[in-house]
Amino acid sequence: MPKQFTLLTRPPDFQRRLLAWFRRHRRELPWRSSRDPYRIWVAEVMLQQTRIAAVIPYYGRFLARFPTVASLASARPQEVLKFWSGLGYYSRARNLQSAAKRIVAGHHGTFPRELEAALALPGIGRYTAAAVLSIAYDAPLSVLDGNVARVLARLGAIRGDLRARARWQQLEAAADALLARRAAADWNQALMELGESICTPQIPRCRECPVSRSCRAYALQLVHKIPAPRKKRAPIKIQIAAAILRDPRGRTLLVKDPGAHDRVLFSGMWQFPAVEVKSDATLELAEHLRATLGIRLPSLEPLAAARHAVTFRNITLLPFLARVPRLPKRARTRILSLSALGSIPVSNATRKIAAAVRIEI
Repeated sequence: MPKQFTLLTRPPDFQRRLLAWFRRHRRELPWRSSRDPYRIWVAEVMLQQTRIAAVIPYYGRFLARFPTVASLASARPQEVLKFWSGLGYYSRARNLQSAAKRIVAGHHGTFPRELEAALALPGIGRYTAAAVLSIAYDAPLSVLDGNVARVLARLGAIRGDLRARARWQQLEAAADALLARRAAADWNQALMELGESICTPQIPRCRECPVSRSCRAYALQLVHKIPAPRKKRAPIKIQIAAAILRDPRGRTLLVKDPGAHDRVLFSGMWQFPAVEVKSDATLELAEHLRATLGIRLPSLEPLAAARHAVTFRNITLLPFLARVPRLPKRARTRILSLSALGSIPVSNATRKIAAAVRIEI
């Protein structure tokens, strides 16, 4: 066992109790119906920074369209993004397809079994590699994510910032020491399940925990103090003005140029022309349209504002409707009907902006 990490009972007894609990109470989730490494990999990528309930519908649709590594590798990137659209963190989808191409080219279309080969794939870190290899192939690799870290910290009464390098290394050593190597798939899922459903951040259900008698934090009455709250970046407020240009045929214009605003907001996808507001939304948006698209508008009609959040950014979206006799044609622009917006990959922020004009028209 690593220094400063001890259990109140022997690891084999701890392992038996946790595995027995998991096998009785495991949730039936779509990615648990198969040991196919591709299906497990897609799930693990989707679940990064995203709740299970939000992932489930996307998971089914994505796999229905891209049922194999080869089908994902050969798809058009825009189609992959379309099926990811709304799930957020779009670099995950881009990395997923890049990795699929490498798997087809270098691993005969099958997710590699070796840890080093998995880590060499785009978008694959230590946690994702260990999760896929252990669950799909029962490779004796421990996993450590936020849920598992919280469980281990409470078990060992490890205090302080768990993301600090020294503590994270301590938790990695603890995860490896506790690993049930002959049942790695169930073991890793059991720890994750315990953190998601029992050993939760705010209201842990210690009386229902199958391993509470092995928990030092529980014995020392420190459960609500471990882990220590993470220092969060101070939120910032941003206002984004966006123009929904509409011609007499009911068509609109989307652009790929991120413009004068945070690129994270629209994820480098098709969006309405937009600008970050410093003081006057109408004037600044009109100037942005003139400078980037060469159009001068007689008026911009304000629509209902919408709230949006991306990590530490609290964003107010300020949509404006601009009726134009014709839409300008420029590089990296796309003209389409508003009703066809769902056929191309767009971010949730763009969807919220479009919703405002649909209410008004």
